[in-house]
Amino acid sequence: MSKARWHILREGDRLTVARRVPVRWDLAVQTTLPDADRLRIAQQVRQDMWRALQDLRGFAPVVQVTRVDGMLQVKAGGAVAGAVAREKLEAEISEVLNCPKRRARWLRHAQHKRVAA
Repeated sequence: MSKARWHILREGDRLTVARRVPVRWDLAVQTTLPDADRLRIAQQVRQDMWRALQDLRGFAPVVQVTRVDGMLQVKAGGAVAGAVAREKLEAEISEVLNCPKRRARWLRHAQHKRVAA
């Protein structure tokens, strides 16, 4: 697999974007967003989480977006090779997920409709 490839797993109302499969959750933080395009939300969250944790060696990001009762439940985190300060890293992921500017950008991006050529 090339370096730029991501696994996109679709299971009913759940969509998962992962660097590696099988998916492993050594770190995980959750939030809720209004309903929007799940793949676009997952990709935006993954990019921002990756930027925040790019110096974490052995990190394999995972973002899971599940549609529940007209909302999106977003779970972000992933696998880490080796020992880590889990609480500190989950706090950093939480900051990413709960940043009002990022959330607004994710939703703008996910609600944008592509025009067919």
